[in-house]
Amino acid sequence: MKYLAILAAAMSLLLAGCATTIRSDVTAFHEWPAQLPDKSYVFQAPPAEEDTLEYRSYLNLVRGELGKLGFSEAASQDAAKLRVAMRFSTTDRPVRVIESMDPFWGGPGYWPSRYGYWGQARWYGFRPYFYDPFLYGPMDLRENIRHNYERQLQLSINMADGKKLFDVTVQNTSRKAATPLVMPALVASAFAGFPGQSGVPHRVDLKLE
Repeated sequence: MKYLAILAAAMSLLLAGCATTIRSDVTAFHEWPAQLPDKSYVFQAPPAEEDTLEYRSYLNLVRGELGKLGFSEAASQDAAKLRVAMRFSTTDRPVRVIESMDPFWGGPGYWPSRYGYWGQARWYGFRPYFYDPFLYGPMDLRENIRHNYERQLQLSINMADGKKLFDVTVQNTSRKAATPLVMPALVASAFAGFPGQSGVPHRVDLKLE
């Protein structure tokens, strides 16, 4: 029983970590000046079809990160030295998965199987401790569709005269269907180590609050 309790605790920690960590691939290109005394900015207006309430809520996330870096939002276009633009996309990539199931243990959750514990199509290599009459028999096959969501966030900061200063792209793939849950981590990843090394891809891991 003590062994099973330790095993269950380890599984819980593993699954909790996977559920709360957002891993993103980030690449930034920039020609950021050594001195930029005036960091006033305005957001560049998006195309009318993209100007949604969801889009505006993500602008608030960008606004918060810029504030941490010493930027200030100007009251008008004429008063701003910088222009900030944002684009994002979410693409659903369904994947057909064939799962093998032991007919002797068919309930939900984590149950002993012929090879170990199964749950949510993941296998954990522990030795079975019971007699399974189907140990060498046929296994049921089940077809499922899993959804992987590919997200991309693009941010740019330009001078008012159009000179490009900073372009960053954040890419993330996860099983989470709700973009609002993931976007705070993507925006924070875009500005992690700002401005960073130009043209050097890197990976950022952030935990969702």
